Amino acid sequence: MYRPASGQTDDHQRDRGCLIVQGADRPGIVATVTSLLTRNGANIVSLDQHTNDPEGGRFFQRTVFHLPNLSALRPQLEAELDKAIAQGLELSWKLTEARDRKRVAIFVSKSDHCLLDLLWRQRRGELPMNITMVISNHADLAEDVRPFGIPYFHIPVAKENKAEAERQHLDLLKGNVDLVVLARYMQIISSDFLSDVGVPVINIHHSFLPAFIGPGPYQKAKDRGVKLIGATAHYVTEDLDEGPIIEQDVVRAHHTDTTRDLARRGADVERLVLSRAVEWHCDDRVLRDGNTTVVF
Repeated sequence: MYRPASGQTDDHQRDRGCLIVQGADRPGIVATVTSLLTRNGANIVSLDQHTNDPEGGRFFQRTVFHLPNLSALRPQLEAELDKAIAQGLELSWKLTEARDRKRVAIFVSKSDHCLLDLLWRQRRGELPMNITMVISNHADLAEDVRPFGIPYFHIPVAKENKAEAERQHLDLLKGNVDLVVLARYMQIISSDFLSDVGVPVINIHHSFLPAFIGPGPYQKAKDRGVKLIGATAHYVTEDLDEGPIIEQDVVRAHHTDTTRDLARRGADVERLVLSRAVEWHCDDRVLRDGNTTVVF
């Protein structure tokens, strides 16, 4: 269960909404949004906006506001938003409440660093989400997950049973999650799974793709004298490892580093990049636009 992070209390989250607006840029969008919220008694806490071209470009806006008794007033507010934004400005919009934490399923294989980092951060209240389950094609990490009180499902995956395994995954996920996180899950996700799962999927991988494909990437990097090690978190699409990027980071490598040193540095940066990407997604800070993203 999510616990508010240091400085955040349940009262801090109560009656706080987040409005996402995006679409074709045009004059008057900000004025329409702010005027509508003000008329309904909302106090704007923060407002971020971006256009990729003021003349015929795409517009993106994230507005956080406080509105007493938001849950009760939400139907009326949504009706006005639909009339003014969707119909009037022909823009898409989404309204969420801060207290409604996203439900997250984590897929993992044998590497534990990203999984345990997410579990630990959730337990400390550092991530605005509830981890509902962990799914793995191996049983290795079941005992590590047990102390967190989160269900662990072991579903073996092989070439001959992959379709059936993914059907079992979908049965577990349907209606129970808002996001799937691949925390070093070493299986290729099929296009059928992506079309049926109905929620975004985030993946993390090292920065050596596509230069060092296959097993032993850190040894290959060592052999080439790589000076930077990085990680990329992105949304999963049918194009393998080519989905919209959410976050990236790097750390420096040195010629004295062993292959084990490089792998440890890689694990460190993967943890940081994935936790940021998951946090930003769950906090409605990532707006997708084709194969790119705007991150507020």
